[in-house]
Amino acid sequence: MSDGKDPIADWTEPSLNERRRLLAGIRTIAMVGVSANPARPSNFVATYLLGTDYEVFFVNPMANQVLGRPCVPTLADLPVVPDCVDVFRKLSDVPTVADDAVAVGAGVFWTQFGLWSPEAARTVLDAGMDLVMDRCLKVEHARFNGGLHLAGFDTGVIDSRRR
Repeated sequence: MSDGKDPIADWTEPSLNERRRLLAGIRTIAMVGVSANPARPSNFVATYLLGTDYEVFFVNPMANQVLGRPCVPTLADLPVVPDCVDVFRKLSDVPTVADDAVAVGAGVFWTQFGLWSPEAARTVLDAGMDLVMDRCLKVEHARFNGGLHLAGFDTGVIDSRRR
């Protein structure tokens, strides 16, 4: 905040079209806090993202691999600079993940449902990164790729209506 102005004061959540643009520009995603436990939301999202065109990397210091793929302990240990850092950590850890995302040069910082951190927002906005908070990357991707209606509900591929 070199000019003394709070960057989140002027920030607005990316619109539907802005989120679509962000997702279209992403090629590599680092999932920070991904779990090997199939009952965890991060594991479900990881399974979904592995079925997309994204190159997905897993970051969790407590796991060597998730879904049969290697898992590194930190963002700095990744073999690439991720376009997007998708965060699945407890809220108190989000600012540290934001610092790490800035340090590795990621372009988008994305937090999952329930994760809104003004401190992390300031960090990534000061660094010139794009920011999406309190939204599921999987839900947003599905919304724009036929898995969900634009309003956010199921498209009705599985349907109980009589023909």
